[in-house]
Amino acid sequence: MLYRRASLITNTKNYYASNTNVPMGAVNARTLITIRWVAILGQLTAILIVAFALKFQLSLLICFGIISASILLNLLFQFFTSETTRLGEKWATASLGFDIIQTASLLYATGGMENPFVLLLIAPVTVSATILSLRATILLSVITLISAVLLIFFHLPLPWQNQGLELPKLYIYGIGTALIIAILFTTAYTWRVTNEARMISDALAATQIALSREQQLSALGGLAAAAAHQLGSPLSTIAVIASELGRDIPADSDMYQDIKLLQSESDRCRDILASLSHSPKNADDNPFAEVPISVIAELAAMPHQQNDISVTIEKYPTLRNLDNHKDQALEPNVTRSPELLHGLSTLVQNAIQFARNTVEITISWDAANVSVEIDDDGPGFPLTLLDRLGEPYLSTRSREKDHMGLGIFISKTLLGRTHAQLFFKNRPDGGASVLVKWDRKTIEAENI
Repeated sequence: MLYRRASLITNTKNYYASNTNVPMGAVNARTLITIRWVAILGQLTAILIVAFALKFQLSLLICFGIISASILLNLLFQFFTSETTRLGEKWATASLGFDIIQTASLLYATGGMENPFVLLLIAPVTVSATILSLRATILLSVITLISAVLLIFFHLPLPWQNQGLELPKLYIYGIGTALIIAILFTTAYTWRVTNEARMISDALAATQIALSREQQLSALGGLAAAAAHQLGSPLSTIAVIASELGRDIPADSDMYQDIKLLQSESDRCRDILASLSHSPKNADDNPFAEVPISVIAELAAMPHQQNDISVTIEKYPTLRNLDNHKDQALEPNVTRSPELLHGLSTLVQNAIQFARNTVEITISWDAANVSVEIDDDGPGFPLTLLDRLGEPYLSTRSREKDHMGLGIFISKTLLGRTHAQLFFKNRPDGGASVLVKWDRKTIEAENI
């Protein structure tokens, strides 16, 4: 089971990547259709009010033609898509690109930069920043910027009711410049914030997958221990009866060899059940055994040990006066929880991956704290990223092409559930060092 756990720990990031790369689509088609209907309704309302209520001389034929193109596209989308259809990134980009060009065309027929509704050009590219990739957002931003620049120089005059105000060219250029800056700033800011939120969400989902699979393994181990405990009594009875039959039946009897075979097989079953019942406590009472912290470190390191990397584990109390602290001098017992085991295992795995020759695991405790320090003699952490360790998708020392930079994040998140604090540093003599520290009363209280 330990080696199966190692495989799961090693492949958690790959497992999550393969499951998140399923082409789910960028956005629901009905969402864009609804937004576009709202935009069409707003455009029609504005045109009708300006033309008939305010008596402005608009080019109604051009305006209604531009709006009709948007209506036609929306009807086609609504006819050929269902409630569950999700548009891929290309189609979503094309749809938002059409909205930008349609809005820019309508602004061209109604005064260009002199039209106060020119700010609506920001809307489609802002939507793109929240749902599409950086490449698609940059493409739509370029289309929007080109449209804004063209509207500065090319547009039909703004239709005033009477002889209207002619705005200075410098003022028009200022409005255009302000719009361009607003597009760049809003898009960049929105994409950055949304991308960070998306990364955190994805990383937490990966952590939950890792924890769920570790919990399943722990539950399986508890089930095996429970089965071993329940089968122990009837198997002992079978062994006793087989032994008595072996004494009563003569050696030259035809059944003697069968009885010996029954005894050997019952002994074999007893050995198998003993190996399954590895928990010092009855699995019916508690599937997560309470074990010394050093046992957790050994279980975390065992699946990842390699022939060319030496892994050493040392443990000792750090009390100054052991005679006055005999109770605290004893090694603390902790619950073998999935969070604790998987969190430490990921850190050990990371150290072994980048170590040149040795990995040292030092376990120490005193009256107040319990700590596990994992040191390797590898290249260490980059100084520029040392303060950011623990953030998702931050790959510091990766050698794998498909490395997602989630290992330390998952470990920090899982160990955080055990109230641990993590400290990262580079060793003076070279290599990386990770210190995991708990309050002793807190981590021992979880066993009660």
